[in-house]
Amino acid sequence: MARYQTEIESTFTAGAAFHYMAEFQNVEHWDPGVRTAEKLSDEPARLGTEFRVLTVTNGREIPIVYRISEFDEGSRVVLRGETSRLISQDEITVRANGDESVVTYIANLKLRGPLAILNPFLGSTLKKIGDRARDQLRKSLNPS
Repeated sequence: MARYQTEIESTFTAGAAFHYMAEFQNVEHWDPGVRTAEKLSDEPARLGTEFRVLTVTNGREIPIVYRISEFDEGSRVVLRGETSRLISQDEITVRANGDESVVTYIANLKLRGPLAILNPFLGSTLKKIGDRARDQLRKSLNPS
């Protein structure tokens, strides 16, 4: 399984940063590989909330439904998405830093089926994707 991890300081309070990240439909604003994202319910994000995310990789659209599999209000959320070709798990933790916050984002990606043969080479691809998303996320978490 390929893994990407980054830490971003934010001018948001810890509560605001957590809310922004847990409402995973916001991923379309900071991940350049996401075309669209929508929450599949009207309630605030919580354990079991699902999000439909349309990613674009090498010109191919890949729809993934992510589900919150772990939820610690205000501090940690884990989302898992699966298709017949991949498993994606994202873990987000938020901690206070004075009146601001620090967001840690960990992405794990594993290919399935015939594509699993490519798993040993997935790390460098995930790093490129992750670095682009990190740069945009830093902007989203630090609005001017």
